[in-house]
Amino acid sequence: MEHQSSARVTNDPSPAQRIATMLALLQDTLPVQKRLVHAGDIVCQVGQRFHSLYVVNSGLFKMVNLSDQGREQVVGLHFRGDWLGLDGIATGRYGCDAVAMDTGEVWVIPYATLLETSIRTPALLTALHQAMSRELARDHDSMLSLCTLPADARVAGFLRYWADNVSQRGQRCDQITLRMTRAEIGNYLGMTLETVSRALSRMARGDVIRFNEKGRRDIQIPQVEALTAFMQRAKGPTAAAALH
Repeated sequence: MEHQSSARVTNDPSPAQRIATMLALLQDTLPVQKRLVHAGDIVCQVGQRFHSLYVVNSGLFKMVNLSDQGREQVVGLHFRGDWLGLDGIATGRYGCDAVAMDTGEVWVIPYATLLETSIRTPALLTALHQAMSRELARDHDSMLSLCTLPADARVAGFLRYWADNVSQRGQRCDQITLRMTRAEIGNYLGMTLETVSRALSRMARGDVIRFNEKGRRDIQIPQVEALTAFMQRAKGPTAAAALH
């Protein structure tokens, strides 16, 4: 029994395979409308009546909400294979703006059509439930990070999250291009632009990351594991005390 269990784990599809399989399923079973977007384009808008879900085929997207003070707050990032607009299912209206951060493509899937087709193709409903589950897990991890981690660990964790996501989609993770300004990263992580810049500078001095060009968003990561090690050091009592 143990041998069979181990084999199942070993044969699990990679994240890239899982995403490709899911996208192929959607394309084969649904009348997918493909929509090309550019940086700054809004895919769906807060308060807009919910009618469709959107699946990222390429590009990067941010979810934006308004804080109580009326300021924009980045509350999520989405890569290839992620679903946008899930927050509209419960209330009938989208809860956030989904904004393109570069040139990309989303697939528009009418929700009613998705449910109707799921009766004949249960795998579609499974894909939707898996997307919801991953979204809940992401929200939990994000909240845990904001509530418990010191600033340096949060920034390192953000870079690790970005590197892991591009790696899972078959792209290089030793060199990434951040599609966010330092201010946007700080907005997302709940800290100031200056705090983000200081954390990145400390990582660069420790050769955890390297900047290709001064002031640019291209970052080299010689060893992704070094980001995790940096996080662990930053979470230590001495490091945490130094940040207050």
